[in-house]
Amino acid sequence: MIEIEFDAEDVARTRFALSPLWEAVASVRVLKGADEHGMHRVWAEQVSPRLAAADADLRPLFDLVPVPPNPRWAGALPGFICPPPTTPLPSLAVELATVRATPPEQLRTTADVPPERLAALRADPGRELGRLAEAVEAYWELALEPYWPRILTLLTGDIRYRADRLAEGGARHLLADLDPQVTWAEGAGATLHLEHRAVSLSPQLGGRGLLLVPSAFVWPRIFSVFTEPWQPSLRYPPRGVGTLWETRPAAAPSAALAGVLGRSRAAILAGLTAPASTTELAGRTGLTAGGVSQHLSALRAAGLVGGHRAGREVLYARTQAGETLVQAAGA
Repeated sequence: MIEIEFDAEDVARTRFALSPLWEAVASVRVLKGADEHGMHRVWAEQVSPRLAAADADLRPLFDLVPVPPNPRWAGALPGFICPPPTTPLPSLAVELATVRATPPEQLRTTADVPPERLAALRADPGRELGRLAEAVEAYWELALEPYWPRILTLLTGDIRYRADRLAEGGARHLLADLDPQVTWAEGAGATLHLEHRAVSLSPQLGGRGLLLVPSAFVWPRIFSVFTEPWQPSLRYPPRGVGTLWETRPAAAPSAALAGVLGRSRAAILAGLTAPASTTELAGRTGLTAGGVSQHLSALRAAGLVGGHRAGREVLYARTQAGETLVQAAGA
């Protein structure tokens, strides 16, 4: 059990942030077997073949992401590979710049990682942290970039919901339904309980507040950070995470969406229920590959679709604007 006491300054400084780098690290845990409930099976089945076929050396990343043998325990991760973000939505490049600049004294961990990897990091931090950042970049391009608009829509939706909760009933109301493993202590004090089975801790926030980071890849666990020099943080599953990879047949585009974009472009946008190549989109929509390519160019120019290289192929996916448009039109 972790007991976190809040004073007035801590409540005032509690905030939300998103972290592309953390999503990359947490998703590696999923690929290494931490998804015993199969929440992310659809994603993993699409991504694993791409990773296997890629030329990139991902070992500097994968070696530093252990998975505990007990699936009910979140386990420890090296803090230096995914420090809590200092801004609400940093880019992956900004977060990796922080990793590259990690001071040598922070290259420590209680996580079960290969000793030779830690030894190499300590022997030549600049070189090895650079290799780690390059591995994250390569992994992101293959495994997460095509899916990021969908993930980002889920995460920002959770933050909007919690902003409404804060407006309705204050900080206690905001955190009351964060996760079953997060509860307020009874009584007049402001003490938050985190149900960590293997940890007994009473960290001090020290007026820094608590950083709340929704994460698509942590369910059914929560992860916390209470080590210096990072801000105390809690990574938790967002509302609706179980629907993230729902696979539905590509629906016919709504009349409203077709009226704005035209029938073929609306069909392509509605058909992007998961990232797909031009050939796959042609199969989904019944259009020719050449026609799909022309329409994709127009949709990309309008900021509704993005192209992402994944190994030897280019996958197309809705941008966040495209996701919003499809949802608003009911397609």
